[in-house]
Formats: sequence, structure tokens, C-alpha cells
Amino acid sequence: MQSNLVIFPNAGAAKNSMQTEEGTITKYDRAEEQFIELLAMEDLDHQLDVKPAIASEFEQALSRAIRAAYKNDRFDEQAHRFLQRILYRINRLKLFWYDDLRHYTNERSLYLCSCRDQIEAAWQKWELAQLEDVAALQQLDVKQALIERTSADLDPLLSESSRYIREEMTEAGYRHLLAIGSFDGLVEASHLSRILGGVANEVQCTLMRVLIEEYGNGRLSRKHSTFFAQMLAEFGMNTEPEAYFDLVPWEVLASTNHNFLVTERKRYFLRYSGGLTYFEVAGPAVYKNYMMAAQRLGLSEVAVGYWELHIREDERHGRWMLDDVALPLAERYLNDAWELVLGYDQQKFMSDRAGGAVVRSIRKAEQAGWLI
Repeated sequence: MQSNLVIFPNAGAAKNSMQTEEGTITKYDRAEEQFIELLAMEDLDHQLDVKPAIASEFEQALSRAIRAAYKNDRFDEQAHRFLQRILYRINRLKLFWYDDLRHYTNERSLYLCSCRDQIEAAWQKWELAQLEDVAALQQLDVKQALIERTSADLDPLLSESSRYIREEMTEAGYRHLLAIGSFDGLVEASHLSRILGGVANEVQCTLMRVLIEEYGNGRLSRKHSTFFAQMLAEFGMNTEPEAYFDLVPWEVLASTNHNFLVTERKRYFLRYSGGLTYFEVAGPAVYKNYMMAAQRLGLSEVAVGYWELHIREDERHGRWMLDDVALPLAERYLNDAWELVLGYDQQKFMSDRAGGAVVRSIRKAEQAGWLI
């Protein structure tokens, strides 16, 4: 899977969160509404030059959230959620959604770039601090480290969350899983498409082969997102992209936004390649959990088609990514090769964290009796 969201159910990697007061949540909600209005303004930068006060409430909330999320020992769930939602709303302008062209009027706004940079600077520093010892990665035998990591992640031990999905998750929980997964599943491979330009070589061609398979060799009926839409339709669920955006945990949004960052900046090409290697290697084990849950629930073949497809294709893609992308890049960029391992480890951590959040969301939905 080439997208930014693979839901890896490992709740143990997620940090404990604390809810903030209702007043703070309301302020963040109001600030996000104001930001959405700013996005839609014609010539936003000029409007702000004339009347900067139109963004004042949002800017105050942005500064407050950055301090609360990344510069405070007390974990603030709502600050993280607000920042990742704002960052995603900026980042999604880099993709074309086949919608009203006026929605892209501010895609190159300097103000939006400034907001993005403010969030990313603090957030990325905070994210790197979540890893145990980044400096130690620079001393590794990179090729050996990648081989060992991929071998371990190809067939990992079942976590508590994986067992829950396989053995306990209800059909209502499965629907909830699909709703959150649709955020990525309906637009998957979009990030990979953004890094393929440039000089032709074996690595580029391997990445292109992966992309082509993800896009069904140019046939919409075979594109992977089509299979995801069919799963949604089987349950009578909304098949429009972002239909269930409000269900998406901040941890999932963070993984998405991270992939926007590492594909936007070519300096991070090695980090992205390492992260993508993890996705392709570890994906089949995760999809088997979902497929086994669907089979236990007695769901139709259509309801599991996407998982079956990815189990089959990603096993091959994982070998390609290790043998034909990651290892050759390690030989080409000897001084910077450790960034491949950094990208691999960081994506694994972020994916595990996102997976834990998704499982908690599913459990909460089941306990509350929510039905999508």
C-alpha cells in the first residue's frame, strides 16, 4: 500500500491522552471554522494585508495549540487534533480532488505556507523526540539493519489489539474501521505519485512499477481505491473521499501529514523510501487481521476484497522495496543512508500509534452502540 495511512493495530505504542476542558475544545472548533473561511477567501494574502484582524482568533488558537501540544509536559489531546486537522487542510491542496477549481485559489498562499511551517517546525522536533535514540541510527550497518527490521516485521507476534480485531471486533466495529480507513483508502498512492519525477534509474522504475500496480495499471476498475469503495458500498456507507473525516484520530492525521512532508521535500527522499519500505513489508500481516475478522463475521467477498488484494500484492511490493529500492539507495548514499532506517523506524512508530488510536476509537464506538 503506497498511501499515508495503514492502520497498524498496536495499541501499546500509543501515548496516554488527557481530555481538555470543554471550553478549550469549543475555542479550537471556532478557530478551525475561521480557518476554513480563510481558505475560501479570494486572494487570501491580499485580504490579510488589508485587514489582518480577520485571522486573529485563528492565529491565537494556533499559537496556543503549538505550545500545548509540543512545548508542554501535559499531553493535550485537543491541541494535537486541532493542529493536525489544520495542517491536513493545508496539505490536501497539493492533491487534485476533481472538485470546484475555486477551491484551489489559495494553494500557493504565503500565509498558508507560514501556518504550515509554524506547525511543522514544532511538530517535527517533537516527533523526533519520540524516538529512543536517533543519533545511534547513524552508527548502524544500514543494510543489515534494514534486512533485520524487515524480517521481523514481515511476520510479527500478535499484539493484544490484533487479537481483538481478529477475535472480538463486531460488525459495527468493522464498519467503524472502514469509515476511518476510507480517509486514506479512497485516495491511496497519491503520495508516491508526487516523488517519481526526475532522472531515470532502477530505483525510480521500481517505484513506478509499484505505483502502476496500485493504480490498477491505469484501469479504474482495478485501482485499489475502487476495491475500498466497493467494501464501503457493500455496507451502504458513503464512498466519497473524506466523508468520515471527523472520525479520524489525530494520530492518523499525523501519519498522513508526515507523508505530505517527506514527499514534498526531496531532501527527505531517503526517509520516505525507508517509511514506504515499512508500509509494504508490514502491510500484509495487518490486512490478514482485517480479513480474518471479516471472515469470522461471515461477510461477503466484496467486503474483504481490498484486504485480499493487498495481502497478495504487498508481499511482492515489500520485496521490491527492500531489494530494489532501500538497499540500492543505501549503497548510493553512503553518508546519508542511515536516514533510510530513520524513515523506517519513524513510520513504524507513527503507524503503531495511529493503529492504537483506531482500535480505541472502535472500542468506544462499540461500547456506545454507534452504528455507521
